[in-house]
Amino acid sequence: MGYAKTAILMAAMTALFLGMGYLLAGGYGAVIALGVAAAMNAFTWWNSDKMVLRMHNARPVDAHTAPELQQMVMELARAADLPTPALYIIDSDQPNAFATGRNPDNAAVAVSTGLLQRLSRDEVAAVVAHELAHIRNYDTLTMTVTATFAGAISMLANFAMLFGGNRERANPIALIAMMILAPMAAAIVQMAISRAREYEADRIGAEICGHPLWLADALRKIQSYAAQIDNDAAERNPQTAHMFIINPLHAHARDRLFSTHPATENRIAALEAMAARMGQSARHASPRPNRGGRLGRNPGPWG
Repeated sequence: MGYAKTAILMAAMTALFLGMGYLLAGGYGAVIALGVAAAMNAFTWWNSDKMVLRMHNARPVDAHTAPELQQMVMELARAADLPTPALYIIDSDQPNAFATGRNPDNAAVAVSTGLLQRLSRDEVAAVVAHELAHIRNYDTLTMTVTATFAGAISMLANFAMLFGGNRERANPIALIAMMILAPMAAAIVQMAISRAREYEADRIGAEICGHPLWLADALRKIQSYAAQIDNDAAERNPQTAHMFIINPLHAHARDRLFSTHPATENRIAALEAMAARMGQSARHASPRPNRGGRLGRNPGPWG
């Protein structure tokens, strides 16, 4: 099912490429756009995850450089009946995380230094479990391919605006169309990545870690910090915002224009209702501190 959704998405993106090529240079431009789209389809299938990790300057860690974090991911992956994904850390003070990869055998989870420093061990575990749910549902394939295509479409639209007006016979309608294609790319991301996927990943992630209230607390904290702390890499690459557990954008208010996530308070309410059905009360919502205090005071074991 995940592959079918991605194939439909890639076909839609290819059609948009063809339309842009035709607007810029007629039939000849459409042929060129078709060739570019075909190459991008192949490239993004195999390399989009690496591109997204590079956009956010994610650095790989393992059992030697972050043993405790690696152990946590291994245990959660085992609980989710998944291969252990590659683990990356993003040097960003904003607590956040995302998963990427074309399938569970080629997946990666990236967490920020802010997440490790500002959240408790149990909250971090719940966030990782949420990302593993995306991997198990094959959401990561669709999200990563969408991010890559949306960025390419935005770049092509900007190119058209810079150079299209220099042609003597430039089509003014085409130029106007190019002006709106960059925000259209973000809108495509919003339409392609259903908000229902976040609710489903919350539900499955809570099942994996066994405590919905851990994830509810994590979402509450991440939302609060994300509204105050810039994520510079995400601001430079807004087409990747939908991949994060909480929208990382706020500095330029793009999140209000193209919201890719359900309202955090609604997600928390759904998790609290799930906890009530499981017989867990609010007193379980305060996660255990790790040895030596909360992670913010003892980030060493995390690498």
